[in-house]
Amino acid sequence: MSLKINRYKCGYCGACVGVCPKGALELVETWVEVDESTCITCGICDRICPVGAIEVMK
Repeated sequence: MSLKINRYKCGYCGACVGVCPKGALELVETWVEVDESTCITCGICDRICPVGAIEVMK
């Protein structure tokens, strides 16, 4: 499993970064980056994203 972030849809609000229990998401300038080695694909970021830019790929 992995995360797919639609960078054209993402508003870079940082909500996903704040809720990630493992700190796997990082807001870098105008990009949200995922540390795949840390991410546990729990889907919390997917549920909190106000614009639906994050999708957990199964």
